[in-house]
Amino acid sequence: MQRLGAVHSSAAQALSLVVLVLQLLNQLPGGDSALRYRVAEEGPSDVKIGNVAADLGLTAGTGSGDVTFALESGSEFFRIDNVTGELTTGQKRIDREKLPQCQMIFDENECFLDFEVSVIGPLQSWVDLFEGRVVITDINDNTPSFPSPVLQLSVEENRPIGTLYLLPTATDRDFGRNGIDRYELIQDGAAGSSSTRRTAGGNPIARVDGGGDRRGRSGDNGGGPRSTVFELQVADIPDGEKQPQLIVKGTLDREQKDSYELILRVRDGGNPPRSSQALLRVSISDVNDNSPQFERSTYEAEMAENAPPGTPVLQVRASDRDIGVNGQVEYVFGAATESVRRLLRLDEATGWLSVLHRIDREDVSQLRFTVTARDRGQPPRTDRTTVILAVRDENDNVPVVEIRKIGRIPVRDGAALVPENVLVDTPVALVQVSDRDQGENGAVTCTVVGDVPFTLKPAGETALPPMPADESFDRNKKKYFLHTSALLDYEATKEYSVTIVAVDSGSPSLSSNSSLMVRVVDINDHAPIFAQSVVEVHFAENNSPGERVVTVLASDADSGKNAEMAYSLDPAGNGKFYIDADNGDIRATGVLDREERERYELRVIAKDKGTPSLQGSATVVVQVTDRNDNAPKFVQEIFTFYVKENLLANSPVGMVTVTDADEGENAELSLFVEMDGVDEKKSVEKVEGEDSEKEQEDMFSIDNNTGTIFSSASFDREKLSSYTFRVRAVDGGEPRKTATATVSLFVTDENDNAPSITSPSNESYTLLPPASSARTIVRTVTAIDSDTGPNADLHYDLVGGNPFRLFEIGHTNGVITLAEPLERRHRGLHRLVIRVNDSGAPSLCATALVHVFINESLANATLVDAQVARSLMAPLSLDIAGDPDSDRALGKQRLSVAIGVLAGAAAVILVILLVVTARQCGAQGKNGYEAGKKEPEEDFFSPPGAQPQAGHIRGSDRGRKPRRDKRNGSGTNVAVGGGKADRSLYSGIVTVNGLRRHANDDDEEDLSSASERLAARYCAMDGDPGSPRMSGGMRHQSSPDLARHYKSSSPLPAVNLQPHSPPS
Repeated sequence: MQRLGAVHSSAAQALSLVVLVLQLLNQLPGGDSALRYRVAEEGPSDVKIGNVAADLGLTAGTGSGDVTFALESGSEFFRIDNVTGELTTGQKRIDREKLPQCQMIFDENECFLDFEVSVIGPLQSWVDLFEGRVVITDINDNTPSFPSPVLQLSVEENRPIGTLYLLPTATDRDFGRNGIDRYELIQDGAAGSSSTRRTAGGNPIARVDGGGDRRGRSGDNGGGPRSTVFELQVADIPDGEKQPQLIVKGTLDREQKDSYELILRVRDGGNPPRSSQALLRVSISDVNDNSPQFERSTYEAEMAENAPPGTPVLQVRASDRDIGVNGQVEYVFGAATESVRRLLRLDEATGWLSVLHRIDREDVSQLRFTVTARDRGQPPRTDRTTVILAVRDENDNVPVVEIRKIGRIPVRDGAALVPENVLVDTPVALVQVSDRDQGENGAVTCTVVGDVPFTLKPAGETALPPMPADESFDRNKKKYFLHTSALLDYEATKEYSVTIVAVDSGSPSLSSNSSLMVRVVDINDHAPIFAQSVVEVHFAENNSPGERVVTVLASDADSGKNAEMAYSLDPAGNGKFYIDADNGDIRATGVLDREERERYELRVIAKDKGTPSLQGSATVVVQVTDRNDNAPKFVQEIFTFYVKENLLANSPVGMVTVTDADEGENAELSLFVEMDGVDEKKSVEKVEGEDSEKEQEDMFSIDNNTGTIFSSASFDREKLSSYTFRVRAVDGGEPRKTATATVSLFVTDENDNAPSITSPSNESYTLLPPASSARTIVRTVTAIDSDTGPNADLHYDLVGGNPFRLFEIGHTNGVITLAEPLERRHRGLHRLVIRVNDSGAPSLCATALVHVFINESLANATLVDAQVARSLMAPLSLDIAGDPDSDRALGKQRLSVAIGVLAGAAAVILVILLVVTARQCGAQGKNGYEAGKKEPEEDFFSPPGAQPQAGHIRGSDRGRKPRRDKRNGSGTNVAVGGGKADRSLYSGIVTVNGLRRHANDDDEEDLSSASERLAARYCAMDGDPGSPRMSGGMRHQSSPDLARHYKSSSPLPAVNLQPHSPPS
């Protein structure tokens, strides 16, 4: 039973625990709940901050120990009751100003400490973690302070009133209202007292008499006396701090008072407030208003040369009425050269000039410079003085003897080489003595020591007087000639040692000597001689480098060194050759090219080894012989020529230029023409067979001497427009070398083809209805010209057969159009003479006859054919235009109108007059087809063999309609057509071709000279009587030769007319 009871008790406890856990879980706040507390800094330990359990809303299980609390972080400054959840401060005091995270925080609400607390369930069956933050509030626990208890401020005297000076700011570790609140400026000491004391430096320090000034913010005076010299102003700067500023409001005079001592106090805004103060010392600084003054404007002194370093020379002095730094004078070099600064030292404080390095008068005889005195004021003031130091000479330089060559006698390594044949009193050397000292110390005496055949003589005794002494002329420098005093004999004495001694006049005197070795030398009086002055040698080009060209030798009558020779070439030989200096072999340095240069002149010099050396020379002429190493070369690879067609055979058509850099047989060239082929202008029949090819190859030939190309035949551009062939050049060397060039020959056009009229043929005609309107196209004349360019530009003109100006022709297209409306009198056959000119110079032309038959129909084609045939036989001067009877009809109408106007009432008389007038007009009327006298034996409108009936037919058929042609069963309506308004301009025009050739055409007479002159009128270019004749060509089968049949009495020159139709 007890066991059952225990089990029952355990089960009850577990059940209650589960219930407690569920209650706690329901009471726990969400995970995003935060704990926020505030506590003041510097508080004691165990200060209650807050209850975590209550703030978390935990009621179940708290206080019984089932739920406990523990700090996971923040235990350094806080602690928590693990049963009640009470959060309190720890043993360590919290100083807000020392917390690292709060050092740069200026808002007291932002300084905080974070902590973590864990809530632990019974038997740690569950654990929950919460974060908390404690904001540390600031208290006024820090006193504001200045950087130093004594603040120094320097103010210049005579500063204007209102000048502002920034004062050091105080610092307060507190923030907000506990921070700095105001500044105050007060007097130090009792009011109304004054004292003056002197500092260790002797400068008086005066304290403020009267009220000291303290000014903070407006209305803050601190209760102290106010100063009459200074005033305090506090400015608010943008970062929230306050900046104290000292303002000058009275006159500052350093001579009356040189310093002020004030108290600067600062207070914070805490409760109670904290404050501190500092001593503000205001020093009145002096103004630099006086310049230093030297005692003298110029200092002059003398110093000995070679004085040791540190030797005092001169002291310059300057004074300044100012005090302090403004009255402290320092000395510096002014305008001084580098040598002055290097040789002298200037003490900046005392103005003493002393020797820095030894001074040599011979280098520097006088030092002239300026010294500047300046004070240390700001800005500094200066003064300047001039210092002149003369360097006194000391006899510290020995005379110098220098022996040099004179004239042609050399002096080498202290030895003069004097020929044995010199005359007595010959100068052999130049002796120059000098002393760098001055005055007597530099006066030098010079003599020759020993028994030698030489003596000294002053140089320039016979010359012009010496130049006056100046700064650039050294009077202590003297020159002597060393003369021979006796004859020299090489066999007796070969050399002499000459010693020259120089002594100055100083005290003590200084001296020096120099020796000259005079060597007597043998005379080299024979120059080398070549056996031939000019040597000519032939040398082949393309040689091997270093190959010997020739050897030249010279001889010398002297002996020993004077007879030993060295060979050389004049440098003008441009480096192509060199010579062996010992044996005289001349060799080529490189490969010679005759084409570059074929002749060289070398000057060979043979120089002996005597002293002085003598030399001889000879000229070597090297003729470079040719080898066939160059092929012929045309001046250009392609030659292009233009020739006119119809050029006479064997005429020159071009010239090629070919050169060969070789000479002789190697440059003898043979020229050959090799045909490549031809370019045809148009499709022509190909040349076949070997004979034709041979003819083309033989068409061109070339002259070997001039390179001129000739043609063996004339050119016809219409057959071939261009030729291309090669010209080969072969030289005469071994082996032979060749070159080729391409020749392109273009045949230019000549106006050698007259226009050829292809349509219409002369014997054809066109039927034109009388109802045709103006601008109706009657016929188109078509012509071609075998030429090209302007020579083929054709121009059409209507030159005859248009007396009524009925027709016009397009000058460029040959279209004949009707210009005027047709009338009754215009009916019948019209013959138009058309001339076609090309634009060549001179122009060529062709003439065509266009027949137009004006009628409603073609009723009697045989009659029209007969009229066309007669037109071809009629002279061109005859105008064939319309019906000849139409003039009589027109006359009747005009007379009828005239009589009607004069006598309208007399109808009978009018009829009689009309009959009489008609008969008179019939007797006097002219045939409309004649330009001159009509041939009585022929009637133009009658067919051959039918002249007698022609008049009857015309008379009986006048006014009647044409009959139908019974042979073809058609009437006039066939040719005329319907006559609708929208019909083409060509409608109603019938062209009839194909007149039968007469059997006797080949038997006609030749053209008479009169007929030729008449026909030439139609082929004259712009009235030019000198136009050439038109030569005949191929004729149309149905077109007769007009020039053979047209006859005229016109005096114009005759011309052959061009056939109008090409062969079919």
